[in-house]
Amino acid sequence: MTEAFIEKENKEIAQQYKELLRISYQTLTDEDKKLIRAAFDTAVDAHKDQRRKSGEAYIFHPISVAKIVASEIGLDATSIAAALLHDVVEDTSYTLDDLERMFGETVAKIVDGLTKISSLKKDKDVSLQAENFRKMLLTLNDDIRVIIIKIADRLHNMQTMDAMRRDKQIKIASETLYIYAPLAHRIGLYNVKTELEDLGLKYTEPEVYQDIFTKIKESKEEQDAYINEFTRVIQDSLDKENMDYDIKGRPKSIFSIRRKMSKQNISFDEVYDKFAIRIIYRSDKENEKFLAWKIYSVVTDHFRPNPTRLRDWISSPKSTGYEALHITVMGPKGRWVEVQIRSERMHEIAEKGYAAHYKYKNADEKEEQGIEEWLNRLQEVLENQTVNAVDFVEQFKLNLYSKEIFVFTPQGDLKSLPKGSTPLDFAFSIHTEVGTHTRGARVNNKLVPLSHVLKSGDQVEIITSENAKPNVNWLDYATTARARAKIKSSLKDEKKVIAEDGKAILTRKLKAQKIPFNENTVNELVAHFHLKTSLDLFYRVGIGKIDNQSLKEFASSRSNALVSYIKRKISKKPEVNQDLNKDEITANYDQLVFGKEEDELEYKLANCCNPIPGDDVFGFVTVNEGIKVHKMDCPNAIQLQSNYAYRIIQAKWVDSSQQDFKAVIKLNGIDNIGLVSDVTREISSNMHVNMKNINFESDDGIFNGRITVVVKNNATLIKIIDRLKKINGIDKVTRE
Repeated sequence: MTEAFIEKENKEIAQQYKELLRISYQTLTDEDKKLIRAAFDTAVDAHKDQRRKSGEAYIFHPISVAKIVASEIGLDATSIAAALLHDVVEDTSYTLDDLERMFGETVAKIVDGLTKISSLKKDKDVSLQAENFRKMLLTLNDDIRVIIIKIADRLHNMQTMDAMRRDKQIKIASETLYIYAPLAHRIGLYNVKTELEDLGLKYTEPEVYQDIFTKIKESKEEQDAYINEFTRVIQDSLDKENMDYDIKGRPKSIFSIRRKMSKQNISFDEVYDKFAIRIIYRSDKENEKFLAWKIYSVVTDHFRPNPTRLRDWISSPKSTGYEALHITVMGPKGRWVEVQIRSERMHEIAEKGYAAHYKYKNADEKEEQGIEEWLNRLQEVLENQTVNAVDFVEQFKLNLYSKEIFVFTPQGDLKSLPKGSTPLDFAFSIHTEVGTHTRGARVNNKLVPLSHVLKSGDQVEIITSENAKPNVNWLDYATTARARAKIKSSLKDEKKVIAEDGKAILTRKLKAQKIPFNENTVNELVAHFHLKTSLDLFYRVGIGKIDNQSLKEFASSRSNALVSYIKRKISKKPEVNQDLNKDEITANYDQLVFGKEEDELEYKLANCCNPIPGDDVFGFVTVNEGIKVHKMDCPNAIQLQSNYAYRIIQAKWVDSSQQDFKAVIKLNGIDNIGLVSDVTREISSNMHVNMKNINFESDDGIFNGRITVVVKNNATLIKIIDRLKKINGIDKVTRE
């Protein structure tokens, strides 16, 4: 490297230092400048022999991070000094003690926190993203500035990643989208967040990024013309009101355009609000709100607003301190345009986050005290032992855009679960015993259904009971592989218990029909009922699916050897190889089949008649919702079958014993003491039936009841209805 090059580089370093002081958002005192100068000299000395992958002197990186901290984020001299020194302990011979001696405890603590986060990269065995998140929460106990400088460090790394290997670029960019962009957003650093997201997309999906970038560039001229046209319309009115304002167009970020394209499955040209128009007005604090609504009134005089898209963050600022009025109006050429109305103060807060918020809040005091107040406010949340971790996360609204969520146990331990997890997933992640005995759950101290979807930051408490056990509905609520496997295993065990009962019942019933209970008979029964295993047979007897009538039909067909022979041939069941004693209960008969070919198709059960297995049904092909299944005696059946005969398809139940279905039973009769308890006892003691809902009304001695039960099939429901009719005082029992 030539002397001339070194000299040129040194000049550039000196120039960068001057610029750092010049662009600082905070007013720097002489004391501040001395601190920054000392930090700068130390960093230059520490990194003098280091170069980045791009070939430039390493010192340019800490200077750039300090510039982001000073200008983009607007932090104080302490933060600028810590940013300059953030890599010194990790990469050079300087120690933490050296920094504490030279710059004091605060700077040393911040640098230590940053070094801890960086050292995580060496830990290959842990999920880096989850561990980073956890570590960030821990380092906050030292100083919130650790996170802010880390975000600035990440931003500069993202800006200068071109020289890196492709795999490293993808890893760093993914982590940025996963953690750092959401963090920047929650702290109110919207500009930094937007740049992090765009750069993240640039490296994770380069072709997509480049395509949108080019299209935005190509459409810039047209957008500028549109903004001018929009502005001209309202300028005269604003001028008449003697407003002091600027109108600027702001293109939507590449990342947000990409998100909209993916979410709505549309092309770039179909994204209608690719830019927003900002009206930034100058005002004293007293008139800010009044002037914002005055501008709103002027804009909506000229352009029709969309009432559902009004966002008033002036009356109720966001938790980050953000204030503005957002309205969406129908602009020229019939295009929706988002208009953001902000005062200069609000605009600065939107750009700088809390730093600006506290600068204005403490206008009479020294500006750095504003920063300190903000830091202290966040600090208190952590140091106050009565505030739990959930409230802390809520403080930042850390709802990451990730495929992973972080929830807390009642003791405050952090648990990582896949996005979309429910309390059941949480319960099984703690222990199988907790999962299988789950009776209910509280999320953030409120009772929730087991199907409730958890969010990052939720505190989850599982209520257990010795008597609680999984039911088949749990499979609809659980999403993790572990929880589902454990539930299936438990259900299998329960089915085996029912199958044991069924075996005993079958033995008695065959004896009554004078049919011997042996392996040959069991094989014949399995073939007769089109089942797969002997366990299937016993289970279906146990739950009442195979009843006396079915067994009588079997006995009569068995007495005719020829019929029996033909039936076995038709069923095409291999008699030798099939493992009839296989230790499982199959579930592949639990569906409707359609048409003459008995096809298995996607369908929904109609709400108007709520069919359950065993009912005579038909399929109706709807325009938007696929096939809807109705009962033959559904109130709408005649109309559908006469007006839309071409849309009707045959449907029948193949088998139903594995699934649970809801049915509503209506009862009425003469009210008497103990009637309700007789009814509920009859249902709950009857063949593994659950009650979902119960409603009784009594009027002058006459009662009406409505009970929603969960049954496996029509045969079970008929039995319940028959038994209810026998209760003293019941006059009429019907199915709704």
